[in-house]
Amino acid sequence: MAYRLRPAKPFTAEFRSVAESQLSHAIRLLEDQPEGPHEAVHDARKRFKRVRALYRLVQPDAKAFRRQENTRIRDMAQTLSAVRDATALVETVDYLATQAGSAEEMAALAFASRTLIERRDRIASEEHDLPAKMAAAVATCREAIKALDHLDLDDDPEKTAKRLAKAWKNQRQKALGALAGCEEHADGEVYHELRKCGQTYWMHLSLLGGIWPSAMLAKQQQAKALVDLLGHEHDLSVLTGLVNESPELFGDSDTLALVLGSIITRQQALRHEALEAAHEVFADSAETESGLIAVLWEKAATAPRKERRAAKLHRVHEAAE
Repeated sequence: MAYRLRPAKPFTAEFRSVAESQLSHAIRLLEDQPEGPHEAVHDARKRFKRVRALYRLVQPDAKAFRRQENTRIRDMAQTLSAVRDATALVETVDYLATQAGSAEEMAALAFASRTLIERRDRIASEEHDLPAKMAAAVATCREAIKALDHLDLDDDPEKTAKRLAKAWKNQRQKALGALAGCEEHADGEVYHELRKCGQTYWMHLSLLGGIWPSAMLAKQQQAKALVDLLGHEHDLSVLTGLVNESPELFGDSDTLALVLGSIITRQQALRHEALEAAHEVFADSAETESGLIAVLWEKAATAPRKERRAAKLHRVHEAAE
């Protein structure tokens, strides 16, 4: 099933279907491992993020459900992160190499890449419990699917529209707060928070894309571009942390200085780009945008009913004639 909520369908059933589809896909990935266990983990974690974003939309009317299930899925995803996180650092150094400004910098980054590949392979070889972790994650996914049966929401289109608008407004306000934080503090944590808000926004645009397809798709593309910028920025922050914790991994002082210089230069550029992009993505006020979501959802949800009622009246009228 597509990652989209259809307004014409009863909301609770539609919500359950989307969540179950994502969780079932994650189960298949973890069990079948079509491209190996580490790629399966990486792809399954993407599904978990989608489910957690979906659950934010019902928080106004299902706080306990959202809190319980968000914790369940978040904690499960964290058990599967070790090798993927190590792989991301290799990819980050290789990304930096595409931006290298000199042969010396390129050589330093090549050295760092080899070191981080060895580190990743060592972590992978030592992770003997990965099959057990994957099996446990599958069991947790099945529990999360069962928990969906206990979700009780009012499917009335007007009430659903208000619920979605409230969740949308809360999330947009959170994003604006993160953006303000980035402008006040040049700190990796606030940029990471903005990235998470951007990811959630991108997923929410996908989930509700049917209420205004052309506009939502354009906005979704903008948000995805922002998330990609902030993803690189976050990876560089994580890499900086490793450099600070284990400088011996990065060779002599000259090599270390070149690697750090490359990180700082690219990170500053990414932050500048990301702030400009974020102002475009979040240009509309939270109040205005959430109000529009409510109107569009209710209109899309009630239109098919009105059409069916009109068609029924037309058939009755024809039969009377």
